Amino acid sequence: MIPVCALQDLPAGEAVRIEAEVPIAVFNVDGTLYAIDDTCTHQDASLADGWLDGCAVECPLHAACFDLRTGMPSGPPAKKPVRTHEVVVVDGQIYVNVNAPQRMGV
Repeated sequence: MIPVCALQDLPAGEAVRIEAEVPIAVFNVDGTLYAIDDTCTHQDASLADGWLDGCAVECPLHAACFDLRTGMPSGPPAKKPVRTHEVVVVDGQIYVNVNAPQRMGV
């Protein structure tokens, strides 16, 4: 598992980027945590720098939107989903479980 930060350090409506084999973005949507690959599949942009709207994140570069629950894009310009990852909270610390099977477009 990759440590992210303390739960209290990721307020609702915010995101954090963590370095891993592939960068991962972790989002807090009203207390529910989601993790996806951080790079937009349309063009190389950080989704952690995007805008949250419910369970969707909008890429800051060309406005592609991805569902944080499934990784699926809602429409062009992105056509490919991003991978989603399991998020675990242990003793007030957020972790991304990179050993869990990764989901793409579930």
